[in-house]
Amino acid sequence: MQKHLICSECFKDEGLKLDARKIGIKNKKDCRNCNKKNGSKLTAKLIGDLAYRFFVKGTSWKVDYGAAPLIQFNEHQKTSISFKEPLKSDVVLIEKNISIGFFDYGPRLWMLGHIEPLKKLQTRKYRKEIIDRIIKEYPSLTLTSDAKFYRLRKNPKEPEKHSEYDSPPKSGNGRLDSNRLPILYASPDLEVCIHECRSTAIDHLFVSTLQPKSNLKLLNLAVILEEDCTEFESLDISVQFLFYAENHSYEISREIAKAAYKSGFDGIIYPSYFSSLRTGSYPTETIYGMSIRKFPQFKDRIENQIIPNVALFGRPIKEKKISVECINKVILDRIDYHIHFGPIGY
Repeated sequence: MQKHLICSECFKDEGLKLDARKIGIKNKKDCRNCNKKNGSKLTAKLIGDLAYRFFVKGTSWKVDYGAAPLIQFNEHQKTSISFKEPLKSDVVLIEKNISIGFFDYGPRLWMLGHIEPLKKLQTRKYRKEIIDRIIKEYPSLTLTSDAKFYRLRKNPKEPEKHSEYDSPPKSGNGRLDSNRLPILYASPDLEVCIHECRSTAIDHLFVSTLQPKSNLKLLNLAVILEEDCTEFESLDISVQFLFYAENHSYEISREIAKAAYKSGFDGIIYPSYFSSLRTGSYPTETIYGMSIRKFPQFKDRIENQIIPNVALFGRPIKEKKISVECINKVILDRIDYHIHFGPIGY
């Protein structure tokens, strides 16, 4: 068992202190460093976790496609960043206890979207080539009548009517729908539905429980492709970055939906934009600059970090492809934020 080296109250920076209180071990023993009893105690491993949480995840820089931290640390370098007080003293404390150094991080460019399939998707000339690969290389998934998923509606005019939970009358504003291809969006995760709808406390919320009436064939984009290539050539990471991007990516994802529809699919399973918020994961986590998506031993862990959404083509309730099994009113009685901190200036 690792010994406690410092505690949350050893830190001067308030954000570090609050993060340390959250992840530390709570007991009434005297701290070896500051002698206070009320601090959450930190072992060497927990100090490393705190440093990653605050300095790496806390300096994440998001770009159009992808993201990367601006600070990293390891045991091979001394600190080369000039931090200001109170953080300067805290960095010295961390260095002393786990022998690491902090430095400005120059990420590998794939983390910032420099991936060949992704770059081709952003061009008219090569987009179809990559979309054809997506349709061919990603697996299909069959939703049977045992499947269950949810569709949330904000402020519907007639919440008891089943048609209120079908695809909207006007299409073309969402990630996958377009003028000629309406889409019903749903998820097996009700909390993700609430996030996806940007719900607030003043909204009147209703949720329908949906089930297929017969087997539905969906293109499954919420899986990890097995590839024999680098991150710079990865279709898998390209699709991941596409669905974690904001509305500038919608033109591309809508064309993927059209191609899947023309190929005979009933819909698409795709990663929720809010997957990382729901699971607390970091979308571009690496080991020595290599994406953990490239390591087979991490496959289960990564797939557990992906929240799948369901997009069904057309108006499947009207077309009797799915049935509304139940409708409930949803009450938001408490919102529980899970937060952590990072240094200012990054």
